Amino acid sequence: MASAPIILVFDSGLGGLTVFREIAKARPDARYVYVADDAYFPYGSHSEAKLVGRVCALLGELIATHRPDLVVLACNTASTLVLPTLRSRFSVPFVGTVPAIKPACAHSQSKRVTVLGTHATVSREYTRALIREFANESEVVLVGSAHLAQFAEAELHGMPVADDLIAQEIAPCFIEDGARRTDTVVLACTHYPLLLQRLEGLARWPVNFIDPAAAIARRVIDLTGAPTGGEAPIPARAVFTSARRPSERLAAALARFGIGA
Repeated sequence: MASAPIILVFDSGLGGLTVFREIAKARPDARYVYVADDAYFPYGSHSEAKLVGRVCALLGELIATHRPDLVVLACNTASTLVLPTLRSRFSVPFVGTVPAIKPACAHSQSKRVTVLGTHATVSREYTRALIREFANESEVVLVGSAHLAQFAEAELHGMPVADDLIAQEIAPCFIEDGARRTDTVVLACTHYPLLLQRLEGLARWPVNFIDPAAAIARRVIDLTGAPTGGEAPIPARAVFTSARRPSERLAAALARFGIGA
């Protein structure tokens, strides 16, 4: 691996920024390209066959253009569906994003855990297999959200939605049965941590929201090695597949993450 690797972070939209932020902290010397497939957002609205074809073809083009040393698929929906195909087709290493069910169930005190994701992610056999393997005697509830990813995008565009709309999306996460109630919620979409403060404020009671970004960053370090402490890198840049120019508000939001539009 190069001393200052090129890392390509890919998502359907802006949710991968939460993953990029943690990776950039872990490898500040790396060179980054952030790719948002906003022309096809949201991924949950497309069939599995179309998504496989789209993501494989697009990443093939991106790998040829940017020559990354590592690709981070910062999207649960894509990772649970396309990762095996990508790894068999390309020689570049991939790091995926999958629901953090294992640590959630290991640390839950009440043994009531909710996995909050897109309808596509929570309906996948991959997700159910993780539950069967790692539930650790926890009762795991799957909750699919139709709108939270779009709400997170709107937040970054400077158009936050009303509290009651977010509260409606997360209400099924909170289950109480006598002395036991949900104490852990897995954020199984990288968009959701963009709303973390609002999720915490609108929760029916305090829970531990699990964001997998830090674990993904640790995996990146495993594959690329520790920072070299070399010269400051070229600033990260964003690529949007729609070719639309980011609005002033979005450009400012990207800058807060350390990315130039």
